[in-house]
Amino acid sequence: MSRREQPRPDTSGLSRRSVLKSAAALAVAASVTAPRVADAAPATFTHPGMLHNAGDINRAKVRVAAGTDPWLSGWNRLTANSHSQSTWTNRATATIIRGGDGQNYSLLYNDIAAAYQNALRWKVGGTEANAVCAANILNAWSRTLTSVTGNADRFLAAGLYGWQFANACELMRDYAGFDLAAAQAMLAGVFYPLNNSFLTNHNDACITNYWANWDLCNMAAVLAIGILNEDKAKYDQAVTYFKSGAGNGSIAHAVPYLYTDSDGYALGQWQESGRDQGHTVLGMGQLGAICEMAWNQGDDLYSYDSRRFMKAAQYVAKYNSGSDVPFTTYTWGTGQSCAQSSQTVISSASRGQIRPVWAMLHFHYNRRVNLDDKYISAMYYNLVAPEGGGGDYGSDSGGYDQLGFGTLMYAK
Repeated sequence: MSRREQPRPDTSGLSRRSVLKSAAALAVAASVTAPRVADAAPATFTHPGMLHNAGDINRAKVRVAAGTDPWLSGWNRLTANSHSQSTWTNRATATIIRGGDGQNYSLLYNDIAAAYQNALRWKVGGTEANAVCAANILNAWSRTLTSVTGNADRFLAAGLYGWQFANACELMRDYAGFDLAAAQAMLAGVFYPLNNSFLTNHNDACITNYWANWDLCNMAAVLAIGILNEDKAKYDQAVTYFKSGAGNGSIAHAVPYLYTDSDGYALGQWQESGRDQGHTVLGMGQLGAICEMAWNQGDDLYSYDSRRFMKAAQYVAKYNSGSDVPFTTYTWGTGQSCAQSSQTVISSASRGQIRPVWAMLHFHYNRRVNLDDKYISAMYYNLVAPEGGGGDYGSDSGGYDQLGFGTLMYAK
């Protein structure tokens, strides 16, 4: 641990999970400084307990009602987004295709963004019309979608849209007009088999062939489905893979090399850093979602392996905000034969790309656990804040890889 990572002493004597078990502790859950590292699924699942807990929602509600920034600025980004309007009409279809002929997956990611954003408007603003809209979108897809297919990219669709759909459902689970059982069955029957297949078999390729984000999105989906369905085996599957999975999404493989820079900050080279920066920033969002969902179930993956993820986030943020970082040649096996390939320099492609992933990381590391996150903070405050969501970052799928609105939901 570098001197810059030293947390303030914790005198609470409470584990992360015991804090969340106590309803009275919801108001202080965000300030616990020494949460317990995960080992198994919670005995009782917390709801809402994915990207947002009850404390997050209440804080946003109170601060927006009071007209306080930065929450109000985050709220204004949400209400200005066309996807958050209660007039959104779903386009549910039986088969989603990503990759190859007949692609139509934009129908799904646009509708998920609309369901999530309408759910947020209901939770924070209390508007019934937004609740009705979100429930209608989720119900239609839960009762209509029967398959996700295409070329290898079908696994990206199953991962990305699996965890996002589950998160929208988690916000709506206590709404009378939402069919939770249908959503649970669809996610377990349509998305999970693809998620599990990829993490188990990697499309019959060499174990190192697929970039970290392929594992991460499928891990996130398994974790989210486990929480929504209160399925302890799925929850444990995702957490175990994070710690020790064979593919590039497990934490030691996703962050293969560690450094300390001249100012004493610990850095971790991200597995896709030699590829391009858009995908490295995507990785911050995918792994951040996994850590946040686990945190809200009482488990701390953010600090696992001496905060290895924080070191990666500092590395990615430092480079994408304009500073140099070290790079070690990265070599891996490709295809089915594991033919060797190498990257000798960090890629400057799409350097500085803006995605709404940094609020979650900054407000966790800097505010919840009181660490100096110099580069993450600079990335968030100087380039990103206030964060928007799907529809604010371009019309292609990359603009919808994150649900967003971190300023509204994570500012502390």
